[in-house]
Amino acid sequence: MTIRSRTAAAFAVASLTLAFAGQSHATVFAAWQVANVPFGDTLNVRKYPSGTSQKQAAYPNGTVLQMTGRCTGAINLLDIANQPAWKQEQTVRYRWCEVWHDPAQNGNFVTGWAYGKYITPH
Repeated sequence: MTIRSRTAAAFAVASLTLAFAGQSHATVFAAWQVANVPFGDTLNVRKYPSGTSQKQAAYPNGTVLQMTGRCTGAINLLDIANQPAWKQEQTVRYRWCEVWHDPAQNGNFVTGWAYGKYITPH
């Protein structure tokens, strides 16, 4: 299975999961991808919006992430979606943004937090 088809499948599973789970804060996703991570490194997604919080998963550059839209500082990715990509990146650069992901790749989706410096609109 290719990365693209795995990503599409993950989006479908997450959407269905949310529809039945009733998670109002994460019913619409914004697709962003991992970018600007130094060569050989990965982006850590953490349990809480803090660099010292428990690491849930790590993703390399190019990985498409399902963002709930919620970022620290009361920023909503969906509210800035019509802005140029560079402006969206600038808005979240020093913020933590919430990710909906499956860290164990077992169908158990949870929320986590990614640092905005390492994500870009997809």
